[in-house]
Amino acid sequence: MSSFTEYVQASFQELQTKVTWPTWRELQESSVLVFVASLLIAFIVSAMDWVFGVNASDSMWSGVVGLLYQLL
Repeated sequence: MSSFTEYVQASFQELQTKVTWPTWRELQESSVLVFVASLLIAFIVSAMDWVFGVNASDSMWSGVVGLLYQLL
């Protein structure tokens, strides 16, 4: 049990002295970057779902690929 206590104390000391914490401004900038990247990825996935006609059985739209299959 003493080794666990030493581990917790050493971890706490390392977090206080050796870790460089971001400033409030850096934290805000990183948060905005993550938010914009998440929106971009969500848009790309939604566009891919629309093009390939995901959930086409629930609607009349079968996607671009489904339309090409119907034409050929």
